[in-house]
Amino acid sequence: MPFTNLTAEAITEFYITGFKETQNPKAVGCIILIIYLLILLGSSANIYIIARDKRLHTPMYFFICSLSVVDIINSSSVSPTMILVLLADITAISYRSCITQMTLYNLAFAMEKFTLSLMAYDRLVAISNPLRYHSILTKTRIVLLTVASWVLGFAIIAGLTGIADRLPYCRTTLSFAFCDYGAVVLATCVNPDEYFVISTVLAFFTLFGSFALIFTSYLMIIFTVLKIASTKDRKKMYSTCSNHLIVVASVFVPPFVSIIVTRTGLVLTLTERNVLTIFSSLGPCLVNPFVYCFRTKEIRSQLFRIF
Repeated sequence: MPFTNLTAEAITEFYITGFKETQNPKAVGCIILIIYLLILLGSSANIYIIARDKRLHTPMYFFICSLSVVDIINSSSVSPTMILVLLADITAISYRSCITQMTLYNLAFAMEKFTLSLMAYDRLVAISNPLRYHSILTKTRIVLLTVASWVLGFAIIAGLTGIADRLPYCRTTLSFAFCDYGAVVLATCVNPDEYFVISTVLAFFTLFGSFALIFTSYLMIIFTVLKIASTKDRKKMYSTCSNHLIVVASVFVPPFVSIIVTRTGLVLTLTERNVLTIFSSLGPCLVNPFVYCFRTKEIRSQLFRIF
């Protein structure tokens, strides 16, 4: 049984206790394992198909590929820990592994929103300026936009990691499904409120800033579509944007639900909180690759041709 009150210097590992109230942990672990494998399969298939077909080397598919990379990072940062806890009853995680997991999870959280914002901009240019699409979104600009988004993501998350790494720790138990910023800060010897304010501001900027960019892009797309007289062209444009909108919904709805639950003062049990956390973490990663695999004609046809 781990000690719960230690000096900061003595703590070299944490214990994940978020699943202690879970009924049938083996079944839950198997479900998470299957979801994780499906995410890896779907995301890897997207990357492979886009990389091997030069006809798909366009801005839209580059961003789809980038989103698949983010999904692999996101799911791989938390799934192995949950699977080990549930299936093997291994709750211990080293301090450095916990901090690394927290960093990768938060980075993927930010990059998922930034990548979807770039994809919305791509759709806006494709619909508003179809004749200038390739002259506006050149390979150089795509790379610069992608690199800039990753630099911004690293800068934001580096601040949180630096804060968490400098704090003194007095507890080794984390009553969460995995290591995230909130779980780690609650294990410290300090009042966590001021540190939660910092993470809230950064999360607000990341979440609502990205959502505002996506919302604005689609408002401009709607105005453009309304000017088009041809019903056929309108349907084609709606079809072009539908995949992205499904992915946007899967990414933004869970955190918005979490915010609403928090603001209304609804108290969740440990199990309910874990369900919401797991759904928010793995749900979008599972939806994204299969939406683009089966709803994008070019990727779907390549996939069927391979098999």
